[in-house]
Amino acid sequence: MSKARLLLVDDDRAFRASTRALLEDDGYEVVSAASGHAGAEVLKRGGVDLMLLDLKMENEDGLRVLEALRAQGEDVPILIITGYGTVSSAVEAMRLGADDFLTKPVDHEDLRARIVELLSRRPRLDQKAEPGIGPGGLLGESAAMRGVFAAIQGVAPTDATVLIAGETGTGKELVARAIHDLSKRKLQPFVPLDCGAQPEGLLESELFGHVRGAFTGAVRDRLGVFQAADGGTLFLDEIGNVSLGMQQRLLRALQESEVTRVGAVRPDRVDIRLIAATNSEIEVAVADGRFRRDLYYRLKVFQIAIPPLRERKDDIPLLVAHALRRVNVGRERKSRGFSEVAMRQLTAHDWPGNVRELMAVVESAVIRCDGDLIEPSHLPGEVLAGDHDALTREAGSRPREVRYRPRPPEEEREAILEALEASGGNRTQAAERLGMGRTTLYQKMKGYGIDPAI
Repeated sequence: MSKARLLLVDDDRAFRASTRALLEDDGYEVVSAASGHAGAEVLKRGGVDLMLLDLKMENEDGLRVLEALRAQGEDVPILIITGYGTVSSAVEAMRLGADDFLTKPVDHEDLRARIVELLSRRPRLDQKAEPGIGPGGLLGESAAMRGVFAAIQGVAPTDATVLIAGETGTGKELVARAIHDLSKRKLQPFVPLDCGAQPEGLLESELFGHVRGAFTGAVRDRLGVFQAADGGTLFLDEIGNVSLGMQQRLLRALQESEVTRVGAVRPDRVDIRLIAATNSEIEVAVADGRFRRDLYYRLKVFQIAIPPLRERKDDIPLLVAHALRRVNVGRERKSRGFSEVAMRQLTAHDWPGNVRELMAVVESAVIRCDGDLIEPSHLPGEVLAGDHDALTREAGSRPREVRYRPRPPEEEREAILEALEASGGNRTQAAERLGMGRTTLYQKMKGYGIDPAI
């Protein structure tokens, strides 16, 4: 397999030299250029897998270079690197087609991780497709993940709104990016926003933007993510956390294809493809009035359910191999894998944090390991405890577990009652059996009118 070829465009000679040396030590082939014009010439000759572009050069504006490249049809992934990082410049860069954004001084580990992530989304043309790699670099050989891959490929060419359901850590944003990358909007921006991470008072401005003077601290006009994603795809994660009032504004924006910035009088037209995601049971929120039914059906034109890792354990060896390759990049002493016993323990664990937890465990184990083969002693305690629980279940000494899966409200209520009965009323154990947090279980019990004393 040939090396990935990176193009570094920056007018700072010292930065070019040090970054090139770092990336070549990581095994990449690096071509550097001191200007956007020179970089564009390199791109014309082909063979570039990723471009790293400075935003502010002495005689050029990196944003204009980016805009020109995308207008010419260049679809190579572009990572913006700049010493002039602001929220507005990041939004503008993403709107013009950048794939990611990093500020100087550059953290080397962060740079490595961003490059690996961007390259994983773009299989090289000179490579044969590897088994288990789906659209957008998603990994999985299980029947459940093959179903997800088929759904992505089926809906991507359309402009249909997509609702992605899955637990935290299952890769909902990766699925959304894969849909975008296979769509007719792939050369336009992909703009993500985590609605759950935004304070209620700021979410409106993040979504729709504001004009200067709209509120205290609004010292300049600002685009929201709807306008930043114009022509491309807007990904709203944790959509279930949005308030009812904001849901009304979202519904109107989707129905009318226009947004009004905070403090503005006239609306602006927008052309976006919306993908939303939730890790909560949004059907329950609809049933008890916390989520608008009309917005729910507007979002759920096409739904993709991502299975938790515990329901696709056959994929664990493939995911572990991928994580090892990623962690080993740049390491002087590389780990060659997990012992048979350690791998059995990884497979036995239930992974409440899903793929994200697995990736963190692999990285931790590599750091702990002082040899080249990872053993059980290098694994965290919760993974070893998971193996013990699995062996106990196999021996039949524990009651049958009730595993969470998306259900209609009436079925979910029965599943909760069953889990509570099986655990003798212990809500912590019942939540574990259902694959959800204790707080989530308590909220669902309230919503279904289940007596907390049970």
